[in-house]
Amino acid sequence: MKPSLRSLALLLSLSLVAAPPVLAQTPQMQPPQPLQPPQPPQTQLAQQDLYLDALRSLSEGRQGDASEALARMIEREPQHAGAWLDLAIIQCELGHAAEAERLFATIETKFAPPPAILAVIADQRTKGCKGWQPQKRTSVVIGRGTDSNVNQGASDPFFTVGSGDVRVQLQLLPEYLPRRDSYTVAAVDHVRDLTSNGALGFVYARAVHNDSLTKYNSGTLIGGIEQPWRAGNWSLRGAGLAVLQSLGGKLYQVQSQAQLRVAPPLGLPQHVQASVTAGVSHIHYPTLGEFDSNTFELRGSASYRGAQSLLQASTGYLSDRAQGARPGGDRSGWLMSLYGKTQLTPQLSGELSWTRQSWRSDNPYSPGFIDEVRDQRTQVWRGALSYPISARQSIQLELRQVRNRENISLFQYSSRQVQISWQWQDF
Repeated sequence: MKPSLRSLALLLSLSLVAAPPVLAQTPQMQPPQPLQPPQPPQTQLAQQDLYLDALRSLSEGRQGDASEALARMIEREPQHAGAWLDLAIIQCELGHAAEAERLFATIETKFAPPPAILAVIADQRTKGCKGWQPQKRTSVVIGRGTDSNVNQGASDPFFTVGSGDVRVQLQLLPEYLPRRDSYTVAAVDHVRDLTSNGALGFVYARAVHNDSLTKYNSGTLIGGIEQPWRAGNWSLRGAGLAVLQSLGGKLYQVQSQAQLRVAPPLGLPQHVQASVTAGVSHIHYPTLGEFDSNTFELRGSASYRGAQSLLQASTGYLSDRAQGARPGGDRSGWLMSLYGKTQLTPQLSGELSWTRQSWRSDNPYSPGFIDEVRDQRTQVWRGALSYPISARQSIQLELRQVRNRENISLFQYSSRQVQISWQWQDF
């Protein structure tokens, strides 16, 4: 958990960090030493890297790793006042009162801190060292919307079946064509720290109820755990999650997924991050035989985070291996996405995203009936405007366009959604 008094500690003109637990014994303070000759540039850079490593660990919630980095920093550079203060606040927030007091006393006697920092220390002593407290966040969304194609009905009412010279054109029944309806949506998202070294758990639930076409009502429940860690200068984050999806009040899909995201030390400009994600998932359809599959993913991502804006881009390769005699057999494809968010005015923020996913099967979809090898390309555009009505509440207007283009007209569809919702953060 980040210390609430960090801004005051910055008066030391140091890059103070937000605080984690010390896994190893913190170094004992030595009596003041005479001034030493300037350190070689390599040594200074190594010490700076240690401090930056602690900052990165804190930003990723890995408090234990940050504490270890600060302890090594103090061992190599005992005169680094900021590292001492960071470590003292960390120990206090984790409930290590005796160690925190020893560090506070050392800072007072060795560094002669200014009054503002003495006030920070005094405030910590007054509040006491209560130990690590998990952070948690809950958000709620309730909205109304309209969907031009609730049932994902085919864009073309005619389709052709058969093989070779024997081919017949058929016309779809009205229930398989696009059907419009309005809906009510409700969603809850909860995230909670599980450990002081960055592990967190999350739960997400969403329900959509259509006004008329209730057999297409849908529900989603997601639960999972994430754990960050470091290997040298490499940042890693593992995740495992389970997904349940219902359709028309019945369980439709069960998915389990594991992911590993790796961020190598590329020396990128400030505010820019890049990573590679590998994932595997198993999908089970309780009501559909022969459709279960295992999907493998390898994806590269890059992002830029500024003071009032966020840009993200990713592209990845997908391989979907059928577990049974699924029509078309195995398939492979590509996934690309772009996302941007910015503050348009002091009160209005905007989001814009685009996603393109392609799939191509290995075999004809249904030999003798539909001979084509299915080739699917789905694009999704989304735009949203958010306006705050209080510190924790906002109103969002969202527009969404889906275009699923296929060489088999039976599966080709488009849909448009317009939704307005009320959002409550930190519920």
